[in-house]
Amino acid sequence: MRLARAALALAAALAGLPARAEDGPCARLISVVGRAEAARAPDFAEVTVGIETKAASAAAALDAASKAVAGVMALGGELGVPPGDIGTAAVSLEQSTRAVIHPSGASTSEPDGYRATNAVTVRLADMGRLGELLRRALDAGANRIDAVGFGLTEPAKLEAELQVAAAKDARARAASIAEAAGAKLGPLCSLTPGGGPQALRMAAPMAARAAKANPRVPLAAGTIQTSAEVTASFAVLP
Repeated sequence: MRLARAALALAAALAGLPARAEDGPCARLISVVGRAEAARAPDFAEVTVGIETKAASAAAALDAASKAVAGVMALGGELGVPPGDIGTAAVSLEQSTRAVIHPSGASTSEPDGYRATNAVTVRLADMGRLGELLRRALDAGANRIDAVGFGLTEPAKLEAELQVAAAKDARARAASIAEAAGAKLGPLCSLTPGGGPQALRMAAPMAARAAKANPRVPLAAGTIQTSAEVTASFAVLP
């Protein structure tokens, strides 16, 4: 009696275990990589504007840089940029030196005041005013335009769309392979995202002297090329 009860308990336990892959439809598989790509026009620009000043004292150099960068921040407000989209990118202060050539021909470095740099990053949603922003930043005291970048405000939405498209592509690829082999495509056995979409974010370093030559800086945002992939396995039916 005790042995019979043990056998019944073992049978019940085995009934609750999941089926092994080799015992189900996933015993024979087709594994493929599905891909999807998209090109989107960017909907915001990000520009880093720098101010570099030099003065006899550290305080004077830093004060001059601070005054100029304050003008750039105020300009962002005039263009309707929210305060949260304007931020300090870098601040530096260092002693400047100059090379001195002595009668003997030897060269030495001597202190030559102080150099201060302050850089601010502005994120601009109104893409049509980017050229105006750059030109007016120079009028406000900026003397460096370090870089201009472009991006998308809702990358997660595009990510979801591309992953769905990549999954559909994977199924289509697997169906074609199964048909070519004279078999039928069965249910999905596994699906693994390939690490999310890969986006190429357009960026263009710029020099301040190039911007000063024009009343408005001409810029072309281009497109952002984005891709995603998934790895999928499907059952193969006879």
